[in-house]
Amino acid sequence: MPQQSNKKVNNRIINPSHYQAKKVKKFLEIKTIKEKKVKKIFETKDFVVYPTHGVGQVIDIEKREVVGQKLEMYVIEFLRDKLILRVPVDKAKKLNLRKVSKPSKIQNVLKILSQKAKIKRTMWSRRAQEYDLKINSGEIEQIAEVVRDLNRANNQIEQSYSERQLFELSYDRFLREVIASLKITEENAIKKIDKILGRDKLKNAPSLLN
Repeated sequence: MPQQSNKKVNNRIINPSHYQAKKVKKFLEIKTIKEKKVKKIFETKDFVVYPTHGVGQVIDIEKREVVGQKLEMYVIEFLRDKLILRVPVDKAKKLNLRKVSKPSKIQNVLKILSQKAKIKRTMWSRRAQEYDLKINSGEIEQIAEVVRDLNRANNQIEQSYSERQLFELSYDRFLREVIASLKITEENAIKKIDKILGRDKLKNAPSLLN
């Protein structure tokens, strides 16, 4: 059998078998790094906000094999919509999944509701698109702005069906986060929000939650 020739690397003579062993070791090191677990930012029972669905709760963190890869997934339940979503742990940030706002932030955001409505003088279709984008941004400040701008505390002011729909959606998204953050009942949360909006004075106002 012919003898293997030595290889010169960085002015040092290295036996080919030794050189190959180093390459294998380096490959294994890289593989280990790639398989390193992604740090979890949520735990089971955490309340989180998914931009297009609102407030949900992490009910489990499960492992699944997808295309030959083992992935950790957040299992999120949205009770109001009777929906369960599975979000890969490593995709949570990219999808703008976040924890519900802290109580101190909620108190600051509630002040937005008391501000004067800012209505743009543009066609309703364009404004409706902007409102929809704000609602599905998942950002509580933007959702509060929609609630403020579409609120009709005076029940004599007519509101179109599409305006009403967007108001109810933004109100409900905002309400759910207030409940989850402040850990209060739905009734108390509605009272708190409606008092700021002046809706507590409305007579025979239809329920937003039906």
